[in-house]
Amino acid sequence: MSAAALRQRISEQEWAQRVNLAACYRLVALYGWDDLVFTHISARVPGRHDAFLVNRYGDLFEEVTASSLVKVDLEGRILEGEGPVNPAGFIIHSAIHEARQDAECLIHLHSRAGVAVAAQAEGLLPISQISLFPLASLAYHDYEGVALNPEEKARLVADLGQCGAMLLRNHGTLALGPSIADAFLLMYTLERACETQVLAQAGGGALRHVPEPILAGIQAQAAAATGGLGGELAWPALLRRLNRLDPSYQH
Repeated sequence: MSAAALRQRISEQEWAQRVNLAACYRLVALYGWDDLVFTHISARVPGRHDAFLVNRYGDLFEEVTASSLVKVDLEGRILEGEGPVNPAGFIIHSAIHEARQDAECLIHLHSRAGVAVAAQAEGLLPISQISLFPLASLAYHDYEGVALNPEEKARLVADLGQCGAMLLRNHGTLALGPSIADAFLLMYTLERACETQVLAQAGGGALRHVPEPILAGIQAQAAAATGGLGGELAWPALLRRLNRLDPSYQH
């Protein structure tokens, strides 16, 4: 279905959500965090708690557009668009969208640095300023194989709790937020923290940890640093960058 035809069928709010979600896919590709066609980003359909938008399984992230996204319900039924949907992606995203009403957007990646840190027994270390932001709300989930078992949903949700980010042991990274912009900013900090950790470890020698009292106050500092805007502070600039490079995500 063409973008013009789809826009006639859906609300303006859903179209705006689709454009922002497609932009998020393109940004992940731009930063080099994509893994061919094997990871996924979802966003809740505005006004609904039983349906979300996700990429069509088989599309590269650099190919995703607003109209190519698939609308799927929590039972896996395709409501709009052409499937299929990644079955492992559906297990992860449907579980969290159903359990967490604040999960408007969920990003799951298999980046090299993210998987490297997820494979380390100690996980993410408080060794850089940027690591403190995801550490303030970070959970862990043990690896159970490719996420195709519906019974894993409950364990995944229980391990996540009320955290905003997660390291899936031996697997990758996950971040969620009340908006696409917020989820992207949290994932950006988590990925950069993992990259920094791998580089620091490669340098050899002892690593200096940030004192615990500083970590405890980082959420308030983050809010002050962004003027309370969170991800919305950087998102317009990121969209401007995409528009300069390739605005086709909007179609």
